[in-house]
Amino acid sequence: MAVEMDLITLEIVQEYLVSTVREMRVTMIRTAHSSIIYEGHDFSCALLGANGDLVAQSEDSPAHILPLPWQVREAIEFFGGDFSEGDVVIVNDPYASGTHMNDVAIIVPHFHKGELLAFVVTRAHWGDVGGMTPGSISGEASEIFQEGLRLPFLKIHEGGRPVEPLLRLIFANVRDPEEREGDFHAMLSCCITASRRLDELLERFGLDDFKTAVAALINRAERRMCLAIETIPDGTYRYEDYLDADPSTGDPVLLTVAIKVEGDRVTLDYAGSSRQVSGPTNGSLAVTAMGSFVALKALLDPEGAINQGAFRPVTVVAPKGTIVNVEPPGAVGGYTEIRRRVESVVMGALARAVPKYAAGDIKGASNHSYIGSFNAARGKSTIFYEYPAGGTGACLEHDGNNTLRAYDEGDFASIQPAEAVEIEHALLVEDCSLRVNSGGDGRNRGGLGMHREIRLLADSGTFSELSDRNLIPPFGVCHGHAAAPNEFYVRRGGERIAPSKIPGKVSGFPLKKDDIVVFESAGGGGYGPPLDRDPAKVAEDVRQGFVTKEKALAVYGVVLRDGVVDVDATARRREELSGQMFLLSIAECENVFDGGRRISYVAPANLERLGGDGTLVEIVSGTGAPLRTWLRSDPELEQGTVKLGSTALGILSVSVSDRVEVRTLRPGAI
Repeated sequence: MAVEMDLITLEIVQEYLVSTVREMRVTMIRTAHSSIIYEGHDFSCALLGANGDLVAQSEDSPAHILPLPWQVREAIEFFGGDFSEGDVVIVNDPYASGTHMNDVAIIVPHFHKGELLAFVVTRAHWGDVGGMTPGSISGEASEIFQEGLRLPFLKIHEGGRPVEPLLRLIFANVRDPEEREGDFHAMLSCCITASRRLDELLERFGLDDFKTAVAALINRAERRMCLAIETIPDGTYRYEDYLDADPSTGDPVLLTVAIKVEGDRVTLDYAGSSRQVSGPTNGSLAVTAMGSFVALKALLDPEGAINQGAFRPVTVVAPKGTIVNVEPPGAVGGYTEIRRRVESVVMGALARAVPKYAAGDIKGASNHSYIGSFNAARGKSTIFYEYPAGGTGACLEHDGNNTLRAYDEGDFASIQPAEAVEIEHALLVEDCSLRVNSGGDGRNRGGLGMHREIRLLADSGTFSELSDRNLIPPFGVCHGHAAAPNEFYVRRGGERIAPSKIPGKVSGFPLKKDDIVVFESAGGGGYGPPLDRDPAKVAEDVRQGFVTKEKALAVYGVVLRDGVVDVDATARRREELSGQMFLLSIAECENVFDGGRRISYVAPANLERLGGDGTLVEIVSGTGAPLRTWLRSDPELEQGTVKLGSTALGILSVSVSDRVEVRTLRPGAI
């Protein structure tokens, strides 16, 4: 079939399809029953072709949208292509190219004169799908069965008629079934809206021109992505990073990638990543592919259309049974932490290949936060759910943004408004402010995270949290510093309480009246050396309350007198700090891992200065992202030397005898 079409008509079709998706979003927001949708916008909509190719989306969440082609193709295979007008498919199975079970997808086949032409799809986060805790997502879930009701591909409507027994079964197994049912009908409404708009488009252009336009749009997106990939020098680029901890062992969880660039094609291989864990931080291959594509698209071609063509030059492989290709019955409530770490390692690998495009790491976690309680004013139990935004990473041209959704999140709200929280729940929002000193330091500073305090007004309640980057913070690039990590705790009177053994992995912690749950989200990583930051910008940071005067002096070397930069004293202070950088020469050793940790070696005297045995450090070299590694003593190693494995040398793009900077992140981390 020819795919040539005049550009004006092509753009009209493109914008019509995107505007159709936007109208779906408006319908969803105006008809949904749960605040996580109408306030938080935790849903997404898309149009796909009859073969499952992604045709159009708008300001939606990549986490929802990009696995949909996989999921629709699996639905086609599952039903053997047997669809009729009026059919509606429901699914939340995370192993069937899904995400986690709270993300429920509705797939509606669209017919034109008896021919299956497209699929209209929406995926929305249901506030609860059963499971071990209110809200279903638990930091301590160890298998899928604890995370709620798992729905394989089911025709919930057949030929336009609802399958009532299935609907009753679903709503009988969730908390607040009226709200869930309301959201289900809102999802149907937005799909009906899209079907009507597609009929109008087909009436205007006809079937043949419609097919020609869609094929041309997909091919154009492929050409753009190929040209973008060609800007990366051919080669293999590696990076590795960690999730905070395996709940069963407390050890960090390794995620590693090798990115092979050949001309206009790229392959991402995640071999070497940790086996799937007993906790909820596992993801499907579709999730891993989604995170890979999001990072590549944001880095290389952020302005181009997102459809199936942009996926074609990208291949993703990952071993089965690992955190990046989970097998049943692995828990997956924290899949978003996997995809964010996938994004981190892709950005980290390519930061050295194309440093002008690189940016500091973002907050690096979804921060699923739940407070369940009984609201006497409404006469019902409610589940407060939000996912606090954090700082974004700094880049070559500017600072990161404060407490804002990042490139990988779509049109989600940063937080729920205090008024909405207090009307719906027995809660009081006592504080909501920027988190001082949380941005990664650098020539350009990472964005700040958020500080938020919520008081429980009910007699009792529960708090659950599923987060990451609580122990191992977001990294900076090109000598930029790491940001402050996420932190979640409970304040009871004058006592600060850690609600779980492993930070960020909380499951149904019992709350008492007047307990205050404190959310502190991470900042974004910095870009470039902090000593290169314009002193006037540092002074303004202090004036705005983003950075304290003490940090300005200790990290940026800026001396302020009544808010004004003392130029001479600043020059002397910066020279002093520059001389305090801890530089070591490289020696090579075998790649050593212990409990998921990369181990490197230094002389005893150097180890003592850096923090002792088991210290987590980052090693910085030239441009690009730092290497995270844990230190051990080697008594035979001469002072001023660090032994690194061969893969580590490749990640840092350094050779034996080169000098690197070593920075302590966490003393005594083993």
